[in-house]
Amino acid sequence: MRLFAAVDIPRETIHALDGLIAILKPSARIKWSPATNLHITTKFIGEWPDQRLGELTGALHGLAAREPIPIAVRGLGFFPNARAPRVFWAGVEAPASLAELARETDRALNRLGVPIEARPFSPHLTLARIKEPIPLGRLHEAIAALASTEFGAFTVDRFYLYQSTLNPSGSVYIRLAEFPFQP
Repeated sequence: MRLFAAVDIPRETIHALDGLIAILKPSARIKWSPATNLHITTKFIGEWPDQRLGELTGALHGLAAREPIPIAVRGLGFFPNARAPRVFWAGVEAPASLAELARETDRALNRLGVPIEARPFSPHLTLARIKEPIPLGRLHEAIAALASTEFGAFTVDRFYLYQSTLNPSGSVYIRLAEFPFQP
């Protein structure tokens, strides 16, 4: 099974981002993410054997002792850059405690054989993927015309383990386990 750990986005923020996608979608023929699939990945685990799921959830339960984390979703950008983009994202602003959750998850799962993430943690929400170079001038114009790039603020008090199933129509995510913070 293909797995990842993530923080969920509340309904109000998803609704705001869904509205953004509806506005921007006509300006670029790229692979837009369904707003209902948006989440903040703290660790992509990858393929994991079904018979070792209990071992993995046990390691994640050990990470739950922490204070709630305030998060704001604001700003838009491109990875790796706007000239040769592969990902269009909404920014995630959070205190260092979100990055610490990602680092602790990385270390705990590395003890089970999951490779440590090579790139630094960069929290974001993937709004679209850009598979091949295409003109994005209209998208840039549409972004510049937006009245605001503030999409919501909230506090998270838990994270989740998800299974990701790849389909021709897009990924389907199934929540497998919940890990409430317990300060």
